[in-house]
Amino acid sequence: MREWTEILLRSGGLFFLALFLIRVMGRRQPSRMSPFTFVNYIVIAMISALISIKIIRDLALGLIALGVWVFLSIALDYLALKSKWVHDLINGKATILMKDGKVMEENLLQVRYTGEELLRDLRSKNVFNMADVEFAVMETTGDINVFLKSEKKPVTPHDLGKQVSPQPEPQTVILDGNILNEPLSNLGLNRDWLKVQLDNLGVSQDNVFIGQVDGSGELYVDLYDDAIQVPQPKVKELLYANLEKCQVDLTSFALDTKNGEAKYIYLNNAQKLKQVTKKLEPYLLR
Repeated sequence: MREWTEILLRSGGLFFLALFLIRVMGRRQPSRMSPFTFVNYIVIAMISALISIKIIRDLALGLIALGVWVFLSIALDYLALKSKWVHDLINGKATILMKDGKVMEENLLQVRYTGEELLRDLRSKNVFNMADVEFAVMETTGDINVFLKSEKKPVTPHDLGKQVSPQPEPQTVILDGNILNEPLSNLGLNRDWLKVQLDNLGVSQDNVFIGQVDGSGELYVDLYDDAIQVPQPKVKELLYANLEKCQVDLTSFALDTKNGEAKYIYLNNAQKLKQVTKKLEPYLLR
């Protein structure tokens, strides 16, 4: 067998073998790998490459070395799930960098981290003032997580005592000008509904780069032609405005009429409509 043919066969076989082994070892984002996991992937890739180009000439010995690294990686990952001691030994522990608003200089030195790097990572979390930080920790992956002081946290609807409706996941129904049938079916919609919505917006399907439908059934589109301004859907806001208008009209009718019975009916229905509008407010004005 010619050498180039053997290298071709080895490379093709090892490509699919490495792909299978990486899937067996588990899916992990490169940015979230611990140093231990990163080294494992690098070594497995190097062994595969060395076997592929015949630097490791004995195929059996190369596969044994590859198998050992994969087996030990999987075994240690399994032990880490069962034992916190093994987990900390392999992946390390999170390191506190700031506590009670103060920088822990000794811990910075321990993880070989400079003050400039700390400031840079705080800025990446949209924290530009160190005085706003209550607690900061470096995870075993090297990521920085920040806990702000109570008075510096963004205000949430819960803080204001407001109720908001749960928001289902938006579904992409148009991508690169092509209609996606499965997301439409998941929402209980069809192509005819989508065509009507596009006609209402005054755009053609071919000009739509991305189209999404939110949990309320409103369609948002981004066009290839950025010069065209597409009106944003305001179905919920319009419904809320119409409810308020009906309530105001009923109150106005009650003030205008001299019939006592009609006045009572108008005011009673206006009050009921006000209660309904208040209940629907979190859903319509989110």
